[in-house]
Amino acid sequence: MPLSINIEFGGGAELLFDKVKRHEVELPDQESPWTIRNLLPWMKDNMLKERPELFIQADTVRPGILVLVNDADWELMGELDYEIQPKDRIVFISTLHGG
Repeated sequence: MPLSINIEFGGGAELLFDKVKRHEVELPDQESPWTIRNLLPWMKDNMLKERPELFIQADTVRPGILVLVNDADWELMGELDYEIQPKDRIVFISTLHGG
């Protein structure tokens, strides 16, 4: 069964995603549970419009991007291994500002 979640961007991260801050996303059905580890490459392939190096580095988000899961820091939730639940709200906020 597909998994419906909300993905949001702030602090300029939305500029990489067609300047859209809020996305209602339906993740395709897969055998293993969806985690942030496999959400990131899916986002890169299906949502990211430009400059992936400003969002993803290796297999995680670039340093300087704060990740919140339902308003809690993802570090408290298991980071990349967090198993995404239906209706989760995952927020990516860039704390890096160019000058």
